[in-house]
Amino acid sequence: MPVTKLSVAVCRSYQAAFRVAVKFLDWTGPEVIKGEGSIKKLPEVIRNNGHRSILVVTDKGLMGLNLLDDLFAGLKEQGVLYTVYDGVQPNPTIDNIEEALKLYKNHMCTGIVAFGGGSPMDCAKACAARVARPHTKVQQMRGTLKVIKKLPMLYAVPTTAGTGSETTLAAVVSDPSTHEKYAINDPVLRPKYAVLDPALTLGLPPHITSTTGMDALTHAVEAFIGQSNTPETEDAAKKATKLIFDNIFTAYENGKDMQARENMLEASFLAGVAFTRAYVGYVHAIAHNFGGIYGTPHGLANAVILPYVLDYYGEAAYARLAILAKVAGVADEGETDEQAAKKFIAAIRELNNKMNIPEHLEVMEKDVTTIAQRALREGNPLYPVPRIMGFEEACDIVRQVGNLH
Repeated sequence: MPVTKLSVAVCRSYQAAFRVAVKFLDWTGPEVIKGEGSIKKLPEVIRNNGHRSILVVTDKGLMGLNLLDDLFAGLKEQGVLYTVYDGVQPNPTIDNIEEALKLYKNHMCTGIVAFGGGSPMDCAKACAARVARPHTKVQQMRGTLKVIKKLPMLYAVPTTAGTGSETTLAAVVSDPSTHEKYAINDPVLRPKYAVLDPALTLGLPPHITSTTGMDALTHAVEAFIGQSNTPETEDAAKKATKLIFDNIFTAYENGKDMQARENMLEASFLAGVAFTRAYVGYVHAIAHNFGGIYGTPHGLANAVILPYVLDYYGEAAYARLAILAKVAGVADEGETDEQAAKKFIAAIRELNNKMNIPEHLEVMEKDVTTIAQRALREGNPLYPVPRIMGFEEACDIVRQVGNLH
């Protein structure tokens, strides 16, 4: 059925209450260590924080590229023992989290370094949550404010410019038994330190550069057009949007451009700052379920789905999208909000096209209702989107994304 006035009222009431409640939470962000070669500064910070044994969560691909060599050498020099868990899958599973937890306990670790893209970071965050709540299963922490307790110290080292996980309150988990992908949201999941070293992103292939970059843009856009912004989140989202439009194609075309890589890392971080307080929207809710059912990479799913959801919001989002259009330099001051907003959506599609991101994702008709139902379970009533979506509308979006008629 389509969205009803009652369901809209319920969602908006919940969101209004939540906006008041979150003012009492701790929104302290991570201490940032940034610049080319900044990974070499982290081991001393870890030692100075009193750690003698830490867990490093990463994946086999990054281990194979030897990207962690400087970190390992520095830890040895500082006399810090480290244990590596490199079994993280592209969509980290509950088994991954439990395997990392076992290593953490067996080696008497007191902190965790998350090294990689969103998957290692999500795994590390969820592992830390399990340390803090040893008698609570991952499934029981699904949703918002289900962790609460203080976590072991988290150090985040992103190797992609996309997820912003180094500053967000979210950990996204996949449950293979149900083919669901869902988020654990709690301010205690925000890392205490973030290392933004552009040199670690130089080896990214173009298709990872493009999709993770569009992931960051999705964070900035969904945060900015939502109804739970603060002056800080608005400013961060606008700065991130401009940086992405100015740098993503350069980084895609020339992966060795250090300045473009550095700017994209900054954009990803800022977009993370924006959405960790202002939240995301239906793009993410739908994308998570493409990931859960088909294993679709999160950045790719967001990139493809973003313009379809923005089209759905229509005039409810025009004014806010018009601001971003002018920030991004794709619309002029004299244009109406509708004109500018539509230019912004068109510019997103053009960016996708220039970077060989497809217009559609593979989806089977039999899965449409499941994706729609699970997306709405995630999005309603939590996400403060410009326009509330009902089941029929969600199914229609999924069919558009899959080019199903």
